[in-house]
Amino acid sequence: MAALDERDRALATRLVMGSVAAEGELDRVIDAHLRRGGRLEPRVRDALRIAVFEALYLSTPTYVSTSQGVELVRSVAPRVAGLANAVLHRVVDEDLPVLVAARDRVETGDFTEDDLARVGALPAWLVSAVVSSCGRDAARRVALSALDAAPLYVGANRARHSVDETFSLLVDAGCEPAACEVEGAFELGRPSGLAASGLVEAVDVLPADLAAQYVARAVAPRSGETVLEVGQGRGTKTVLMESAALATGGPATIVAVDVDEPKACVSRHRMKQAGIASHTSTAGLDATLLGGPDIPPALDRGFGVVLVDAPCSGTGTMRRHPEIAWSLMPEVVDPARDDSLPALQLRILRAAASRVRVGGTLAYATCSLL
Repeated sequence: MAALDERDRALATRLVMGSVAAEGELDRVIDAHLRRGGRLEPRVRDALRIAVFEALYLSTPTYVSTSQGVELVRSVAPRVAGLANAVLHRVVDEDLPVLVAARDRVETGDFTEDDLARVGALPAWLVSAVVSSCGRDAARRVALSALDAAPLYVGANRARHSVDETFSLLVDAGCEPAACEVEGAFELGRPSGLAASGLVEAVDVLPADLAAQYVARAVAPRSGETVLEVGQGRGTKTVLMESAALATGGPATIVAVDVDEPKACVSRHRMKQAGIASHTSTAGLDATLLGGPDIPPALDRGFGVVLVDAPCSGTGTMRRHPEIAWSLMPEVVDPARDDSLPALQLRILRAAASRVRVGGTLAYATCSLL
């Protein structure tokens, strides 16, 4: 990848991310054109997935995607080039028209769930779950955008720089920032400049989807407020919440917990880098125990703000994490099961609620559409 220019790197990334996001649908299409019981070597299947993704879901001329696909398969298994040629021609002749018709129906609003699954390259069960949770129109928007590249947003670390200073840093890095409706949030028109800038490593800016920045802004602790953050992860929302507090005149005191002690160590180091370690602390703790008696003294009290950033399916982040759609199992998000994510979320929420002081705020967030 390093040897490619910016445009070719972008295409290579698009092909890889897209073929992972659409994996199950691509396999269905490929297998329909193999002899019954036919099997492909993993490298051949990977190459065909990339080729079929380009033929179906990108605007590449079909003769180009077919030719390139055959050569890609030939590069890993020369003897299979003939098979690849036959499969790709059938995909273009048979599957592409069906997809185009399904997309037309989705765009006009007269569609079935099967159309949504095909257009978004999503599992049928997941499409049904999104329709049930969010409604047909929202599910339609999800399907139409599922394979698009996700925009890149960053948030300002106001313990380091003002919003204006952050904007200037991003301009100097060639990122082409545009201010968003959330104060301190920027969408990057040219994200490639961020990697070489060093701004992320120094925690001058924080890559964070706009929805995550909305959460931190909605909680918006005041100067001097006490905050309990449940599910800290790498601490992005911690820095964003502290930034919101600093915008009101001074820091908040944030105590965070994460079930994974190694993650807690990473977060503590990141808080030092961000310049807010003196006002934040992190404990490795199972959040379902927050309502019990045997917890660290720093947590055994009431907080003005409690944010539960719950473990979830991540279905709201599928464009950024393309492996989710086809690796997620229905039982994981079934609220009727005691071992499901919804059941765990409810146990955490109940425990965390016991730590909200009288008159305080309890906030709950997930990255899920369900």
